[in-house]
Amino acid sequence: MSACPWPIEDLLPHARPMILLDEAVGRVDGRFVSALTVREGAPFVVTGRGAPAHVAVEWMAQTCGAQVGAEAREAGGDVRLGLLLGTRDFRASVPWFAIGERLEVSVAPVFRDENIGSFDCVVTRAGTGEELAKAQLTVYQPEDTAALLASQGVQVKR
Repeated sequence: MSACPWPIEDLLPHARPMILLDEAVGRVDGRFVSALTVREGAPFVVTGRGAPAHVAVEWMAQTCGAQVGAEAREAGGDVRLGLLLGTRDFRASVPWFAIGERLEVSVAPVFRDENIGSFDCVVTRAGTGEELAKAQLTVYQPEDTAALLASQGVQVKR
């Protein structure tokens, strides 16, 4: 495994508490890997139950963003905003991720160009590699985020 030299906060354009991942682990076999522990009080975690399975889609999307962010850092560029366009074939073998459970999220690009990418994504139980959820995500990274938001009537303060 090739370890990631940056903390997850340096790879995503938003801040905690909305960064749901604990760390960018690195790359292995063409996949980018992140990790998290399901914790009480974290966004989307239900006290006494854990995280509902569909939250895995956001973990996957953030891991896609972390991969693209790491590539931008390696090239000397800035981390930019990305948008989740769609999710295909989401499947989860568990309805909830338990409090205290350590998870790894891995993503592998299926298609990429300058702005759009498709990634195969998998959430596994750390240590065992047991697959708990998977999906294919399509993401978009605009060249000019401010212009995109302005076209939708959103004013951005610079």
